[in-house]
Amino acid sequence: MRENRLPPVRAASDTARVQQLHLIAAARAAAVPATTEQQVSDIVRVTVDDEVDTTTFKAIVADIADDVLR
Repeated sequence: MRENRLPPVRAASDTARVQQLHLIAAARAAAVPATTEQQVSDIVRVTVDDEVDTTTFKAIVADIADDVLR
């Protein structure tokens, strides 16, 4: 059975896909009453599903946690 996934983000020039993943993760984190950065990290991990590198992942988590955990 074929998977219904988009190809992983490999190039830094594919910023549109990274922005899309960031927005989806932010919406999911806002919809759930996350109270810790670990919960936000888990939501982002499920959303990006190995499509971004570690540095980008950490940046997305930090950005979303700043907004959600205020």
